[in-house]
Amino acid sequence: MINVQIARMIATFFYCGKFPVAPGTLATAAGLALAWFLRWNFWAYLLVMAAVIVLGFVASGVAEKSYGRKDPGCIVIDEVAGVMISFFMLPMYGPVMIIGFFLFRAFDMFKIPPADSMETLGGAKGIMLDDIVAGLYTNLILHVAIRFSGVYTF
Repeated sequence: MINVQIARMIATFFYCGKFPVAPGTLATAAGLALAWFLRWNFWAYLLVMAAVIVLGFVASGVAEKSYGRKDPGCIVIDEVAGVMISFFMLPMYGPVMIIGFFLFRAFDMFKIPPADSMETLGGAKGIMLDDIVAGLYTNLILHVAIRFSGVYTF
């Protein structure tokens, strides 16, 4: 079992989730910065993304219980995981980053099915899975858009 203080630190992504205004948006920006920093190293990106996802599942459930309420807004590790999935295997240049950021936030907020049903699972699954689905939607749309735009850089 993970220590509650460590779980809270991880679940709030080093306390980004404690920011008084739009903590989810701040965490998304932090996750995007992390993705940008790792953009040139496929294996490092993959490892960090996997670690964020696994740690998110481990820490978010413990943190949720410690806060005593369902999916508290300060738990933002799910946004970091989702945005890292959003940009996996994509070219990290201005337009892609800006469109991807807003596209991910929209999918995260509007919960397009089946993401809407993921929240009902409760606990760590409910916290993490809807953002993972939002990240997958974003990634797929960006890959298709870039492929058909003719500017694919891989």
